[in-house]
Amino acid sequence: MTPRTLWLALVLGASVAAVAPPVAMALGDTTGAPCAVTAGSGTASNNTITCNFGLTPEQLRQVSKAAVEDATAPLIDRIASISKTLGVTEEAAKTLLRIIGEQPDVPDERLGEVLTKVATDYKRLQTQVAALNPDNPTARDLVERAKSEIAAGHFAAAHQLLLQARKAQIAAAQEAAKLAEQAQAARDAQLLGAAASAAAEGDLTMTELHYAQAADLFKQAAGLVPAGHPEETTNYSQRQADALYRQGDERGDNAALKQSIDTWRLVLQQRPRARVPLDWAAMQNNLGRVLKTLGERESGTAQLEEAVATYRAALEERTHDRVPLDWAMTQMNLGNALQVLGERESGTARLEEAVAAYRAALEEWTRDRVPLAWAMTQMNLGNALQSLGKRESGTARLEEAVAAYRGALEEGTHDRVPLDWAMTQMNLGNALQSLGERESGTARLEEAVAAHRAALEEYTRDHVPLSQAYSDHGLANGLAALAIREKSAPRMEEALTCMRAAVEIYRQSGETYWLQKATVRVTEMEAELGNLQKRTPPLGRH
Repeated sequence: MTPRTLWLALVLGASVAAVAPPVAMALGDTTGAPCAVTAGSGTASNNTITCNFGLTPEQLRQVSKAAVEDATAPLIDRIASISKTLGVTEEAAKTLLRIIGEQPDVPDERLGEVLTKVATDYKRLQTQVAALNPDNPTARDLVERAKSEIAAGHFAAAHQLLLQARKAQIAAAQEAAKLAEQAQAARDAQLLGAAASAAAEGDLTMTELHYAQAADLFKQAAGLVPAGHPEETTNYSQRQADALYRQGDERGDNAALKQSIDTWRLVLQQRPRARVPLDWAAMQNNLGRVLKTLGERESGTAQLEEAVATYRAALEERTHDRVPLDWAMTQMNLGNALQVLGERESGTARLEEAVAAYRAALEEWTRDRVPLAWAMTQMNLGNALQSLGKRESGTARLEEAVAAYRGALEEGTHDRVPLDWAMTQMNLGNALQSLGERESGTARLEEAVAAHRAALEEYTRDHVPLSQAYSDHGLANGLAALAIREKSAPRMEEALTCMRAAVEIYRQSGETYWLQKATVRVTEMEAELGNLQKRTPPLGRH
């Protein structure tokens, strides 16, 4: 199956997610400190926080469960420590713990990661809300109360207060609209305040990981902005596009991805190249990542071709001399799109272009300068080399791909970036399998199976279903290769179980391209299993 790719994007003045299966977005680099915050692309929602809170996963589960059950008194010391680490009030810490505790499918070892993600969104929420200062006295009072409730972690009350503030300002705006021309400024101020309140509630909803609802709130905010304020409209539209992308990327929602594409195109009209060339290039980069994500799930290549064209257009403004780090980011994203296209074509030209793009990115993204970005690029380079190696008779490219993956794992460790680590393990497993199929022994094939099993420790169906499907697909192929090498029917039966699980998830997620391949593979494995069973003598016969 195809190697997975990591993904980077830059958004100016808007929140852009970086998660990704099948493409993981990462916009910055962590320091590896016990609790560090790293800004990504100038947007708070893309920051990365790494915290261990001094607790074991089991202890963190205990605290989050207590928060859900409102029985935190015996654990108040731990909650106080967590609140101090995050820089929030104890009541807010309880609320954040309750949010993660209400996610039953998050494994214990990922609770810290999810808590820090929610805490990052909470910090951004506080920043956005702190800037609210409605002209309407009633709304101002409601917003101030909402700020206090958010600081105290009382999200339900904050929802109501922000809703009331928005209604108060909309009502005041409607009243102001009845006035003559001299009241236009007052009306605009009320609508801008209402839009800001709607967006603040959108940020609150993003913190709660409800992306579709947040996208609707940002859309409402954009619709409330009066004429003559294009920057505010564009800002809210960008946040809507990002929320839709996160819904589509993380939840396997292709309809949301299509809506995100439409919204990014609207943003590009609002930020033309002639007026703001670098902003325009950043928006092209963001449009490209959505096109690539959707194109990877579809059987055709139209979306992927458009993604490549979009990245090339962005590079006309994001030049190496002008913005070297952004240039490197777009080079890597271009490589990702070229790689997927290359895997669907018989030649090697696109794959060679992808390798060139990754090597270009590595000119700026060095290991010493940005170790995690370097690791991502190394992994993506390994993917392209692996695809080329499968089309060549020798093993040089495959060996180079394995070396690239192992290098990436030295920086992208399980503790630092568990999902990226899992992705690299999966891709390493695919490369080792290809090498093992060209060797006489089973050592490489056993290594491949072990790498896929390691990836599945992080790739769970409830959290990242498509990633689990891709890893199940790779594990099934590795097990099947071992079964044939060892003439083992039980191995092939396990391989069939894994591939059927992948088919089910592909079908539910609308992943048509890999669904077709996996369905064919199931038929092939069933035939192989039948052949192996014929060779196995009945019990009692020798």
